[in-house]
Amino acid sequence: MEINAWWPALESTTKKWLIAHNGEPLPADVVAEIVAVSGSEPAGSHLSDHEIDWIEAEANDE
Repeated sequence: MEINAWWPALESTTKKWLIAHNGEPLPADVVAEIVAVSGSEPAGSHLSDHEIDWIEAEANDE
């Protein structure tokens, strides 16, 4: 599932964390929430380059 499909389902605190810590390793609670809303786990507790770029673009639009 693409990030634009699961991003809206994340809690606002998780979105804020992902924006503030974009590109950093994901803590277990963030991984668990992403799995719950997307149905798949990020590889190695990291988001893909595409997802990191998408979050950066989303943050710049806010």
